[in-house]
Amino acid sequence: MAKPKACKLCSVILEEGGDKCPNCGSKELTEGFKGRAVIINPEKSEIAKKLNLKDKGNFAIKTR
Repeated sequence: MAKPKACKLCSVILEEGGDKCPNCGSKELTEGFKGRAVIINPEKSEIAKKLNLKDKGNFAIKTR
């Protein structure tokens, strides 16, 4: 099983393999990330506001 990767630009976490971010199209992916935030309702989420996230999904809190 492949390790999850996170996009360095938009912080989306990719669970399955891939070399391109489905959210922003970037190829800058890393296996080095810390923390995970699952955003269900970005309009009401304080965490989404702090992380400047506008979409639903699974996001890394910090990427390296």
